[in-house]
Amino acid sequence: MARYSAVRRRLHLCALGLAASIFVAPTWAQADSWPSRPITMIVPFPPGSSPDTLARMLADPLAKKLGQPIVVENKSGAGGNIGTRQAAKAKPDGYTILLTINGPIVTAPALYQKTLGYDPDTELQVVSMVGTSPNVLVVPADAPADNLEAFVQRAREKPGVLNYGTVGPGSSSHLAMAMLEQEAGISLLQIPYSGFPQVITSIVAGDVHAGFMVPGVAMPQVEAKKVKVLGITSLEESDVLPGLPTIASQGYEGFESISWDALFVPAGTPNEIVQTLNKNVLEVLAMPEVKKQFATLYFTPAPTSPAEAEEMIAAEKKKLTALIDRLGLTLD
Repeated sequence: MARYSAVRRRLHLCALGLAASIFVAPTWAQADSWPSRPITMIVPFPPGSSPDTLARMLADPLAKKLGQPIVVENKSGAGGNIGTRQAAKAKPDGYTILLTINGPIVTAPALYQKTLGYDPDTELQVVSMVGTSPNVLVVPADAPADNLEAFVQRAREKPGVLNYGTVGPGSSSHLAMAMLEQEAGISLLQIPYSGFPQVITSIVAGDVHAGFMVPGVAMPQVEAKKVKVLGITSLEESDVLPGLPTIASQGYEGFESISWDALFVPAGTPNEIVQTLNKNVLEVLAMPEVKKQFATLYFTPAPTSPAEAEEMIAAEKKKLTALIDRLGLTLD
């Protein structure tokens, strides 16, 4: 009887081992054969937005390399948090990927500490940076300030009188100006709008004295001589905005406020899939035609390894979380 029980236990353990191997086998097979069906790329912003446009520029050539269609799915709302949350909660099998900007990854955790509903640090894995673009500081064409120092001096003479337009508290347009206020020792009045088109319209009209803008909205008005640029927010001069001075070069060393887009997958996605995605994304970003398309949006391709992207995101998050805490800013 004892011998029979021992044999039965061994058979039971073997059965459990076989069941376990059957259970895990699809995961390895899935990683080995990935992709074997269409991939969904979530973009947490509406059609026609710059993240959406960049996603489509990336998706088509990437799909050809991977041999499967990539379906761009717009899940907009709450400043990108809704779609980002959906991607973070998706099955980590490589068939859901996310292309998003700084906000939902870097500043949202500090701004929405109670209601965000996802943790980008633990629920998302970055694959690569995709593209970067500096913002531009613009003022009305007839503003008395022709350079950044003149603008700062005017703000010092009129504390709390000059205003600036943003696309809302906690946005890059707000935080960039908050950084300048801190470094220059000035105080301006924030005027929030629903979008950059409304901000630029008010700057052109002279109702708003300044604003940090995405270049895709600002540059047509610069070329039409309806606004002028006082500086750009990259550390070095930009290939896509040639001839424009950086804020860092005008007495504010280290001043940087970059817009970026990056590709993510749900945490737990097999490393083989992450590395395959990274390799193919980097090859796409090196294509001359893709570089040319990105330049139409004033973006420069920014290929990185996952580790390099993680380091960039962590440094930016540290800097902006400290700024948000100093401002006492919350959107919960």
